[in-house]
Amino acid sequence: MSERVDSVVVGAGVVGLAVARALALTGREVLVLESCSAIGTQTSSRNSEVIHAGMYYPSGSLKARLCVRGKALLYDYCAARGVSHRRCGKLIVATNPGQLEQLNTIRQRAIANGVTDLALLNRARALAIEPALQCVGALFSPSTGIIDSHGLMLALLGDLENAGGILALNSPLALAECAQGAIELVAADGTRLVAKTVVNAAGLQAPDLARRFAGLDARHVPQPYFAKGNYFTLTGRSPFSHLIYPMPDAAGLGVHLTLDLGGQARFGPDVQWVDTPDDTQVCAARGDAFYAEVRKYWPDLPNGALQPAYAGIRPKISGPGEPPRDFCIQGPQDHGVPGW
Repeated sequence: MSERVDSVVVGAGVVGLAVARALALTGREVLVLESCSAIGTQTSSRNSEVIHAGMYYPSGSLKARLCVRGKALLYDYCAARGVSHRRCGKLIVATNPGQLEQLNTIRQRAIANGVTDLALLNRARALAIEPALQCVGALFSPSTGIIDSHGLMLALLGDLENAGGILALNSPLALAECAQGAIELVAADGTRLVAKTVVNAAGLQAPDLARRFAGLDARHVPQPYFAKGNYFTLTGRSPFSHLIYPMPDAAGLGVHLTLDLGGQARFGPDVQWVDTPDDTQVCAARGDAFYAEVRKYWPDLPNGALQPAYAGIRPKISGPGEPPRDFCIQGPQDHGVPGW
């Protein structure tokens, strides 16, 4: 016999927990199903932990609108909940004169997105901020910051549970199908649930889960691509107090320098296309290429100073050589399945 629940969110990463919290705060009964043994063990904990300003994305896109609004909401939430964070700012650097026009293009796109606090810096002004930097110009973003991603997820989970929501770990979902006026879910252990609303926030596994939903037209399921990013930490003290980003490329934001809240510097991610979202071992051999990339903006990087740290997978719906696609957020108005 199936147990009935009002709302089910599949996935307890940052997105799933935020969605579940929002539903619970409206008074709805919410159950979060997480396949792993802890919250946020995949994309949510294997990234740069950067609060982005919203300057890179095409104007009007979901990525641009949600990033700009989300940045303001996130800073307010962190302050209210005591989540560790810091508005450290970042420099996007041009390392040769041919990149200066690209800096201005990024600035104009940012203005169109509602990001109006950026400053174009010449070489002297950039080096006054970061003396170890090598560049011919830079774009300074004062509202870019860093965050304790696990602290954020714990805060979201606390809000969810205080509102009556429930988290079920080690609960992978096998399949879903339309039932009479509801959605029936079958867990891997055979447990059956019937829910009025189901949110697929399964991250890297979201397309695979959608393919196992009987009744959902396959044309609404995007093809996933997995862009692995390797990170390397710096041995010793960081010479920088801001985040340092090179020019973005088609696949990502380049091998950048970020800081954690303890001041430890790390470099990455690079882009390594892989066939499975489970490939999260750092490829130590790729560290050789990091030196050349980092020395474009920090030529004094010592030999042997980079140590393998961790790797994460970007959940992409555009593949190698394809232009980036916007976020894909579908509801019944898109695919015709009530409650999904």
